[in-house]
Amino acid sequence: MDKEELTMKLNLELESVGLNQLNELGNQAISMGLIAGHGHHQGQYEVLREGQSLVMSADEAVTYLQELMGEEREVGGD
Repeated sequence: MDKEELTMKLNLELESVGLNQLNELGNQAISMGLIAGHGHHQGQYEVLREGQSLVMSADEAVTYLQELMGEEREVGGD
């Protein structure tokens, strides 16, 4: 395996880890009642919330879901 193939394989593995994290965050947000659904849509990531379809990159979705769950924990902790 040459360097380019190794780099491509590593990038795919890293992307897979990121998508697994995103899937777990999305499922957790559903279980908390924060979103209605989530998944891939036309090369982007879609979050269904409050009757709206929010489409963003996977990185943006991770940040969005983390912030949404953080806000809920802060409100719930009061």
